[in-house]
Amino acid sequence: MRQLLLILIGILFYKTSHAQLVSKVEDPVEWVNPLMGTNSKPELSNGNTYPAIAVPWGMNFWTPQTGKMGNGWAYRYDADKIRGFKQTHQPSPWMNDYGQFVIMPVTGKLKFNEDDRASWFSHKSEISKPYYYSVYLADADVTAEITPTERAAQFRFTFPKTDSAFVVVDALDKGSYIKILPKERKIIGYTSKFARGPLPKNFKNYFIIEFSKSFTLSKTWRKNTLVKDSLELLSDHTGAVIGFKTAKAEQVTARVASSFISFEQAQLNLDRELAKDSFDQTREKAKAVWNKTLSAISVEGGTVEQTKTFYSSFYRTVMFPHKMYELDAQNKIVHWSPYNGQVLPGYMFAGTGFWDTFRALYPFLNLLYPSINKEMQEGLLNAYKEGGWLPEWSSPAYANIMIGNNSASVVSEAYLKGLRGYDIEKLYEALIHGANNEGPMTAVGRAGVKYYNELGYVPYDVKINENAARTLEYAYDDFAIYQLGKALGKPKSETDLYLQRSMNYKNLFDPATGLMRGKNKDGSFQSPFNPFKWGDAFTEGNSWHYSWSVFHDVEGLAQLMGGHKQFVNKLDSVFTLPPIYDESYYGGVIHEIREMQIANMGQYAHGNQPIQHMIYLYNYAGAPWKAQYWVRETMDRMYNSSPDGYCGDEDNGQTSAWYIFSAMGFYPVTPASDQYVLGAPLFKKVTVNLENGKKIEIDAAQNSATNKYVKDLLYNGKSYPNTWLSHKELMKGAKLNFVLQDQPNEKRGVDPNTFPYSVSTDKSIK
Repeated sequence: MRQLLLILIGILFYKTSHAQLVSKVEDPVEWVNPLMGTNSKPELSNGNTYPAIAVPWGMNFWTPQTGKMGNGWAYRYDADKIRGFKQTHQPSPWMNDYGQFVIMPVTGKLKFNEDDRASWFSHKSEISKPYYYSVYLADADVTAEITPTERAAQFRFTFPKTDSAFVVVDALDKGSYIKILPKERKIIGYTSKFARGPLPKNFKNYFIIEFSKSFTLSKTWRKNTLVKDSLELLSDHTGAVIGFKTAKAEQVTARVASSFISFEQAQLNLDRELAKDSFDQTREKAKAVWNKTLSAISVEGGTVEQTKTFYSSFYRTVMFPHKMYELDAQNKIVHWSPYNGQVLPGYMFAGTGFWDTFRALYPFLNLLYPSINKEMQEGLLNAYKEGGWLPEWSSPAYANIMIGNNSASVVSEAYLKGLRGYDIEKLYEALIHGANNEGPMTAVGRAGVKYYNELGYVPYDVKINENAARTLEYAYDDFAIYQLGKALGKPKSETDLYLQRSMNYKNLFDPATGLMRGKNKDGSFQSPFNPFKWGDAFTEGNSWHYSWSVFHDVEGLAQLMGGHKQFVNKLDSVFTLPPIYDESYYGGVIHEIREMQIANMGQYAHGNQPIQHMIYLYNYAGAPWKAQYWVRETMDRMYNSSPDGYCGDEDNGQTSAWYIFSAMGFYPVTPASDQYVLGAPLFKKVTVNLENGKKIEIDAAQNSATNKYVKDLLYNGKSYPNTWLSHKELMKGAKLNFVLQDQPNEKRGVDPNTFPYSVSTDKSIK
């Protein structure tokens, strides 16, 4: 009997703790797990992230490096050894890195090669936070700690008693320079390594490292060989080793800063950002920056796991694009241009792909952090002036990867949502230029633009890959240009051209299948057609994923599919179809296919961007309760705060921004409009602290695992029938009271007058 009682008490304790709800979060950064998504590999992504030790939008990040030099998978959770601590600017393992170098403590035998210096470690002796990282390196018997600023960092190494304590600096291959200055207890150097190009020939990341202890040994090395007679070295692959004699538990600090401009600027960055601060002072300042940034949203009434997942995802939304600008001796903003190699005034950012991030990440910035996006818009303006085009993927300059002309959405949305104080006319010029010309590479400007402008689509049979996807994205981008042109008062003849082109999506709709399909130059549809075939006419997806990419005219799409009822049935089919696929275009199963296959959500592939908005489209056809159901299912099943916490590539804040928006209860289906489409909140209370001092208070007191359906919504105390929210009105401050229940309310949101924006229902268009 006593044993049974103990078992029952144990079960009760487990259920109580598992379902424990979190009240107000005072210290949001402590809820972040930077290891979320790190249990990934090329064959299967659970995020493809690394634990970035950084401050929001910092110029430099740091990460423990488990992979080999040049391996995009710099940190894998399943690894046993750490090879060093890398300064990184890597936006994705698929993009790899630029301007990176490595620092690593060792003891005993002098070891500098990346394999020889590697040390066993355990997650049990690893502390990973956004503002601080610590790990015990077992082979060296050294504890290494790191804490960051925007362009600098402090390291603290706790050594054992030894006369053979070393710090290795690896400037990596592809051209590097190193110099040891023993009297100054300093190492300087630069790396010119980058993965994506081309870049100007003078690309360098200059670094300075100052140590707290005098050196007993100073050696440079080239590849795998120590250099005996020189403390300065320029070669393909250079490095340095400095040594100390240490007492037990003696701490040696290294103060590090870098610059894309010069050694002098790197020193200035170090002196300004680290000043005379101790390691602990830098750590506390970094923590304070994180808490201020994450305090833009406060959540209450979720489970411990939901709260961890929310803030861990939040952390990912404020990293990229990262700053590439610096402050000169007169505190003026300057940058080295990855487009022409000159040092010029003004802002510059890098490390984002608009194909991913136009969907939710930039809308997130416009809502929460318009001031940083204003800097980013000025950075885009400088990119256009210096390179002649807007980047679609910057890493750090033009990268020839992915499709679309989605800078149109990023630029237009920012202005439409109230950002001012920069040369929008020049940016509009850039959009017009990009929309009507092929660029110097297929990922810049518009590949196939002549066909698109003349025929209304990019043909399948003219040797332009992913042609249907390009057509669909160009059509939305044209809508974005139309919206911006109208806001700027451009001639109607000009704006009407882009409005007309925004309807080009209709040219690819196949009535026979009810899906989007590649079309040949002569007007016939591509054949044979397999809607489950990935790639080919589409990008990292199939027709079932891309047929919903009509962000600006969902009503028009619904009518093509036969009306609202048939549209809802088609949406339902995404989840009821089996996860079958045709991978023949790729010659093998790419990781995005595998992530869809194993998710047990039919053809819904949340692990990649093209379909992430689809769930919210139920609102456009009078079935918002289905959106509420599937949004909650996706949040519950596809996200958690663990190392396998994502269901595909996180992608520079995009997949995390989907979660943050959805947890708040709305999502930007059409970024270049004023509207967010409703779902239902994940938490009992969310408070959004806007930069203008206003608040959006979102209450859902009845919220629970079962109460996920919206019975009613009160907006500032009044019943609100629409299934969308206005950005402009939210920016004035708002109180949203979601009344939730455990059954769908099939009467709310069925009136077409309550549906979100579509071009087809825009009465202002004549």
